[in-house]
Amino acid sequence: MDTSLVSEADRECVRRQLGRPPRGLHAIAARDASGEPTVVQTWPRLEDGTPFPTLYYLTAPDLTAHASTFEAEGLMKEMQDRLATDAELAEVYRRAHESYLAERDALESLGTDVSAGGMPDRVKCLHVHIAHALAKGPGVNPFGDEAIDLIAERWPEHRYLLAR
Repeated sequence: MDTSLVSEADRECVRRQLGRPPRGLHAIAARDASGEPTVVQTWPRLEDGTPFPTLYYLTAPDLTAHASTFEAEGLMKEMQDRLATDAELAEVYRRAHESYLAERDALESLGTDVSAGGMPDRVKCLHVHIAHALAKGPGVNPFGDEAIDLIAERWPEHRYLLAR
């Protein structure tokens, strides 16, 4: 696997953020305002060949903690409930899923239509949605965008992490 898209300094930063060496690292997908990685893009398969469908992986510890807080507070259930009743939201979410699959498949097809974070029918992991939204920018992943807005509102001191 070609890992030339990632500098040794970035690789070391991600290792520090995660507390372990990164697995399947392909590229830095998003950075904070100071230039540190916040999201990595991973290969569809790990080095040993194991499928790893999480194309975007949140690495910034504060963002990871905020996503966990939202999950513990039940935000995913609220999002899931809205997904079931809002056809327009469901369509935007489906497009996010299709975009995610197309991007992953451009690297390597896993032969499945399973993406990540429960897309397109469930809301399962806010970490994935935040990572996807930071990597792709506003307007791609509605639940990622919503969570990013909530982080900026609740933890304004961490807005620098949300550079897009």
